[in-house]
Amino acid sequence: MQPRSPAAAAASSDAGASMVPGVGGVEPAVTLDQVPRWSDPDQRIFPSSTSASDDASAEGAGSEPPAASGFLSFSDPLTGDDGATRAGAAASRFPVDQEINSRIYLWRGQPWNLEVDAVVNSTNESLDEAHSSPGLHAAAGSGLAEECATLGGCRTGMAKMTNAYDLPARKVIHTVGPKYAVKYHTAAENALSHCYRSCLELLIENGLESIAMGCIYTEAKNYPREPAAHVAIRTVRRFLEKQKGKIAGVVFCTTSSSDTEIYKRLLPLYFPRDKQEEEIAILKLPADVGDENGETVIDERKIRIRPLPAGVVDRSAAATLVDLPLSDSGSALKRGSLKLDSYLDPSFMSIIKDPDLRRKEQWEKSAQSQKGFNYARLLGYGDLGCPSLSAAEEYSLHSRYLAKANSLSLSEIAEMKIIYRGGVDIEGHPVMVVVGAHFLLRCLDLERFVLHVVKEFEPLIQKPYTIVYFHSAASLQPQPDLGFMKRLQQILGRKHQRNLHAIYVLHPTLGLRTAVLAMQMFVDGEAWKKVTYVDRLVQLFRYVPREQLTIPDFVFQHDLEVNGGRGLIVDPRTKHIYQRASS
Repeated sequence: MQPRSPAAAAASSDAGASMVPGVGGVEPAVTLDQVPRWSDPDQRIFPSSTSASDDASAEGAGSEPPAASGFLSFSDPLTGDDGATRAGAAASRFPVDQEINSRIYLWRGQPWNLEVDAVVNSTNESLDEAHSSPGLHAAAGSGLAEECATLGGCRTGMAKMTNAYDLPARKVIHTVGPKYAVKYHTAAENALSHCYRSCLELLIENGLESIAMGCIYTEAKNYPREPAAHVAIRTVRRFLEKQKGKIAGVVFCTTSSSDTEIYKRLLPLYFPRDKQEEEIAILKLPADVGDENGETVIDERKIRIRPLPAGVVDRSAAATLVDLPLSDSGSALKRGSLKLDSYLDPSFMSIIKDPDLRRKEQWEKSAQSQKGFNYARLLGYGDLGCPSLSAAEEYSLHSRYLAKANSLSLSEIAEMKIIYRGGVDIEGHPVMVVVGAHFLLRCLDLERFVLHVVKEFEPLIQKPYTIVYFHSAASLQPQPDLGFMKRLQQILGRKHQRNLHAIYVLHPTLGLRTAVLAMQMFVDGEAWKKVTYVDRLVQLFRYVPREQLTIPDFVFQHDLEVNGGRGLIVDPRTKHIYQRASS
């Protein structure tokens, strides 16, 4: 074993736990090259018994003595068994990859003591200090909480980034772990996997290369620690298989001897360092290790329940079955003495529709709707025949678009300044500004634009808000068409329609007024009846103060051309508009 420098020894996986922020002082910042690398030779010592020799080996490797750990009842995945001789028959799902292994680190200590590009904060949907990783806000300073308050919260499985303030890291990535219930364990696994993947994607999108992440919300949301570690490790492994060229280091941080022991046992399964570890891991890995992203795959349920013919059901017998204890009824069914079909009530079964039949009905409804709106397409309003969605379907649609939007970098759409946040209107409602001319001139990718809209509107639609639309110098032809607008409203969801306070349209044209009237008739009368037309900028300022808006220069120019500058004076330096003093 190669000798380690004093600095590296102090940074070893258990030596770093002697000082915790806020308790007896704060640890000095530790650089990535001082953290134990998973592929280092001295990381290959794993305790497998409570013998004195094992204790000494563990201490020599920078680990706590095995006696201090409550997890020694678990077998060491790389000892015992004759797995090496029997494993050759199966192909390894996680083959040896030294390039990936060189990017993995195991650190015993708090992530925010590391001098890396980003550290992960496990928090709740509100991103508040009380539910964040203990000690993070105290180490980072008050600026972190202030910036978190401006982010509009974060959904489970998603991630958001802030500055790191007083931490040695450059950024903090905040993510929200799922609540765990045995009944819904698959959903929890996939949500937790998405937490880790979202953090890594956000790291790459911002041009960063190293990240330190602790255990994301285990006991705080009833998530068992060992299954959580499986999800974390396999997700990182799958991500690095695709993006290893863009990431220099991933540090798994543990703050307790039990977590350290779990990670030391599980890391060889997903990051084997030689063929012997790879062959043994084939037998030790769980049966389900997820898809290419580490997420559990659920096959579509193929059970179809059909209504029974009339007269089959004997209601008295059904009552007898209900009264049976679960064990008795189950054994009776197994013996074949009871026929389940005899106890199903057709009146109940008729409530359940076959999913394929339901999809066929939706298709037929859509086709009929499209026939009825042919004249709308002839008028240039687009395809308005898409079927209406239920509240649950709209919520699911919105969630899918939001998840995709949060996983992508849409900076090129943001730079077009088609939509952007303003201040507040005179009633204190937040304002979203939409510039029609920018959309017509700059937007070529409608799908990415929709994703950007969903992402930008999400913080606003949680409460009453206002839209200011500049139609200045825009085309008379409504772009995009009303079919697109109807689909966009379905994606934004009913909360968007319910919390929309007002739409102020500046410099409306006849074509736009006609289009809004069509939207009231064909798209959503409730939302589009909230439109207020404004012919002059000074009229707009009655609803939204001038200092609350960022207005493009061409809007000022258009206002002067249309209104001939009557009654207005524009300050060329500040772009403020004043009423001309009457003579």
